[in-house]
Parts: sequence; C-alpha cells; structure tokens
Amino acid sequence: MTSIEAAALALQDHATLWSMGEVRAIEVVDAACDALVAGLDTPDLRMLAACTRAEADYDVHDLLPVALAELGLPLYQVDSEVGQEAIARALARYMLAGQLTPQEFAFRIHQRYGHELPLVERLAELDDEYDMLEYSDRSMGQITTEVTAEARRLAAHHVDFRLHGHG
Repeated sequence: MTSIEAAALALQDHATLWSMGEVRAIEVVDAACDALVAGLDTPDLRMLAACTRAEADYDVHDLLPVALAELGLPLYQVDSEVGQEAIARALARYMLAGQLTPQEFAFRIHQRYGHELPLVERLAELDDEYDMLEYSDRSMGQITTEVTAEARRLAAHHVDFRLHGHG
C-alpha cells in the first residue's frame, strides 16, 4: 500500500470512527492534514485540514462528506451492515495502532454488535472468554493473541479505492 493509499484509508477510518463517536472531530482534521502531506489534494480536503480545534466540532460534519466524495472514498452509513463492518475494520486498525488494548477492542465490538454481526462473532466470543477467565483453562495471553489475530484479519481487508485528487 502506498503512503497515499494508507493516508486515504486512515482518513476513511477516522471518518468512520468519528461518525460513531469513537474519535473526536479534531482527529479527523489531523487525518486530513496527514492525507494532504501524503499527496492527496482537493479543495474540500484542504478546507477540512484547515479547521482549527474550535472549528472542528462544527465544521467536520459538513466538510467531511464532501471531502471524501471528492477523493472517491465512500462514507459508510453506520447502521448498514457494510457500515458496521467498516466500523469493525477501523476499530481493528485502531487497536493495531495501539489506540485500544485487545481487551478493550473485543469489549467494544461485543458491546456494539453482541453476537449479531457474523464478521466479528469470534471477537464477541473472545470478550466472553475474557469475562470467564477465572473459570477457564485458557490464559489472558492466549485470548489476547487470538483477539490480535482477529484484528489483523479484519484490518487486512482493504476496499479498492479509486482515489481522485492526488498526484
């Protein structure tokens, strides 16, 4: 993955996580700045990247969808199955980047989807295992290793972006 593709994926992940209240608007602005530095460039991406901390909470809502559209990146509806899967993948990459512990990741997935989203069913089961550690023959380390493997599996799936506004 090129740095442009990685920046686009990071921007989209931040957009997805912001839409569900997982990250703050200023973090989306920071991801927009990183995307500009990586070589993505559109008028609305520049406007998004130029938001101050005070403006971010008000302006990201309007600027982000337009900036993503200019780049050819989808903005997922968080209540659709595709949107839910995008959230799970974004959270997995967030965990792998050190922003969540494996236990927090499994808990958030379980809390958000229960055992209802097939893509992340194993994570819900692993969260149950964390809760039952004292009654289990498995260790915290074994469960954490499996959660991390699930996160890598989720993070490895990339949407084929048709990026506009770079180069």
